[in-house]
Amino acid sequence: MELVFATNNKHKLEELQAILGNHFKLLSLTDIDCNEEIPEDQATLEGNASQKAFFVYNKFGYNCFADDTGLEIEALNGEPGVYSARYAGEEKSAEANMKKVLERLSEINNRKARFRTVISLIINGKERQFEGIVNGEILNEKRGDAGFGYDPLFQPVGFDNSFAEMELSDKNKISHRGRAVQKLVEYLKNYDEEK
Repeated sequence: MELVFATNNKHKLEELQAILGNHFKLLSLTDIDCNEEIPEDQATLEGNASQKAFFVYNKFGYNCFADDTGLEIEALNGEPGVYSARYAGEEKSAEANMKKVLERLSEINNRKARFRTVISLIINGKERQFEGIVNGEILNEKRGDAGFGYDPLFQPVGFDNSFAEMELSDKNKISHRGRAVQKLVEYLKNYDEEK
């Protein structure tokens, strides 16, 4: 089955294809000649994922899925949340975003946080959503250089390494995106068998 993953983020695409394996052929936005900025101006992760997926489905006619992910920090009332990618400004700089998080938490002992991913899947006009959550804490400084986004600052519960210090295959087993994708894959496998 061909599915469009509504992203231009090649890191996400590689991560997802690794998890999905051979069951599905993932197409990127570039593969379908979608070169425009997809709107994501909703107030929630669920809303953004849905908006992106329906944009691709309605305009290009492909079955597709889109995700939105947020880092939710307990002491900051769930910030940066839906604004994670542009927390420090519209240029979406991971470095600037991490710097802002560390500054906001500099006087705070509660470092509890979670990553949350919502995937919106649209097949033949019908939508289903899948959620993945991983709990952890924000480190006092960046560690590691793998991954992307806030990975160098986030240490998942039960591990001594930040996401950015983990092998991709290990991160995929426990990550928020990995958990949401597992739910997506289970659903797609069953969907495939029911046909």
